[in-house]
Amino acid sequence: MPALYVMIPAALLLVGVAVYIFFWAVDSGQYDDLESPAHSILFDDQDPRHQAAVTPEQTPDNPSEPPARG
Repeated sequence: MPALYVMIPAALLLVGVAVYIFFWAVDSGQYDDLESPAHSILFDDQDPRHQAAVTPEQTPDNPSEPPARG
């Protein structure tokens, strides 16, 4: 029985803190946009078609090219 005198106020305090954090999150805008994060996973960060192509002349050491004969 004496444990209930400690556990009930502790439980009420924990519920009060949880309710306070929930209302703080709602007021700070955490739940304003629930769909954008779900849709953003479908899109790449960069479009691979817009990357510059690297030509063999641009690479300093290209083992696929034969050495230059002078």
